[in-house]
Amino acid sequence: MPARERQTFPLVPRRRPVGLPFGDLPSRRRGHGSDIIGTRPYEIGDAVSTIDWFASARLSAATGRDEFIVRDHAADEAPRVALVTDRRPAMGIYAPTLPWLSKPRTIVETTASIVASAVAARADVASLDYADADPYWLPPGRRDVPWLVAERQSAAGFGAPEDNVTQALAYLGRLRRDLPTGSFLFVLSDFLVPVAPDVWLDAIGHGWDVVPVVIQDPTWEQSFPDVAGVVVPLADPADGNVRLVRLFRHEVEDRRAANEARLRGLLEELTSLGVEPVLLGTSDPHEIDRTFVEWAEARRQTRWLR
Repeated sequence: MPARERQTFPLVPRRRPVGLPFGDLPSRRRGHGSDIIGTRPYEIGDAVSTIDWFASARLSAATGRDEFIVRDHAADEAPRVALVTDRRPAMGIYAPTLPWLSKPRTIVETTASIVASAVAARADVASLDYADADPYWLPPGRRDVPWLVAERQSAAGFGAPEDNVTQALAYLGRLRRDLPTGSFLFVLSDFLVPVAPDVWLDAIGHGWDVVPVVIQDPTWEQSFPDVAGVVVPLADPADGNVRLVRLFRHEVEDRRAANEARLRGLLEELTSLGVEPVLLGTSDPHEIDRTFVEWAEARRQTRWLR
């Protein structure tokens, strides 16, 4: 689905950004923007369009003099959006034609949703992955970068080391000029190789708006199917070798309980660190867009309550 047809979601920040002007997010700076942050007496040079005529009329009536009040606005800022993609071999399963979650297709469609939303917010986009074991960094700045990011997700392989997400977050920590405070950092992974809490805390400590996007098969990873007594072919994603496995009922139940507890523990840990993960178990673009829209709306409501 082309990016222009995607249902975009708003980039709702956890805090007001400080960045480049002419974006869609209200910042802590005063300037031209959509959010009113206060009023003050009129000064020579203020635009007539900023005058609050009702407040001015009330003040003039109370003082008996012509008084003018103008509205102060927060400048709208352009956030920066960066994607970190886990490209270890286990993220390369399965082909879209098979009846299981295609993680490569989910990565492509998730990237399309994020890129389309970033472009709608006039945000700079960047991406990082270790597909070939070395960091591949597309820095923000050029107009064609959003589309290069999307193309990269379709073209790159899955040869990254097991700890590539941890390596990527450490690498980005050295690029603070490219990713200032308030930048959105979407991390796409199944997180079956855990990221240590102190690594997340370091990323949060940089002032980034960290969003883990958890991509797991709803049947085989978020839970486990009833395959007791059935011979199941299992393939190693690293070398493609296939083994035939027969599981007893108690083994199936144990695996289901372990998978569900693992997912529950992951989401609880991320939430306890102050980040709001997005859980995906589909490669359908409409479902992915809907999930991100719901995530953004929940974040907006939570921020309003704060």
